[in-house]
Amino acid sequence: MTLYPKPLEELINELVKLPSIGSKTAQRLALHILAHPDEAKSLAESIITAQRDVRLCRQCFNFSGGEICDICADKSRKQDIYCVVGEAKDIIAVERSGAYRGLYHVLGGVISPMEGMGPEKLKIPELLERLKKAPVHEVVLALNPNIEGEATAMYLAKLIKPLGVKVTKIASGLPVGGDLEYADEITLGRALDGRRDV
Repeated sequence: MTLYPKPLEELINELVKLPSIGSKTAQRLALHILAHPDEAKSLAESIITAQRDVRLCRQCFNFSGGEICDICADKSRKQDIYCVVGEAKDIIAVERSGAYRGLYHVLGGVISPMEGMGPEKLKIPELLERLKKAPVHEVVLALNPNIEGEATAMYLAKLIKPLGVKVTKIASGLPVGGDLEYADEITLGRALDGRRDV
């Protein structure tokens, strides 16, 4: 015996497929959607509109409402520095910092043999083509500090350095408000390596 009618059960099953949504949260969301039909209709319309109207920028592969995203179209940004990220969502994190005013390039993932993601599946040729066309003096690799991100960063550095472009990597270390006793050895080692004058 199922607890819910089949259509509600199917809605819960679809919601569980979303990242960070467990079965209890999916049930609460599904019941909320049924209890608020106007909100449900707006949500459904927003999903359809986003699927229809959001595309990838033809230059950097960020999410865009047109051919070119707002960042690439912004001529006040530094045009001679690119920040390479794994996913478009990573741009939001970098932008929130307020510390970067250049352009971006989204790879569409990172090298991960376990997930069948090799360099040929990433937007690496497009990055190299952009670097050959535009006068870029620095590429900042802003990839996650894990094995896949490190492997991707090393692979990219080997391809970019021969073009005469400076390649840098974002620093990694301890978060503000963190405790030394809970830091892993690699993070603490990187924090020590990246120390600077006070």
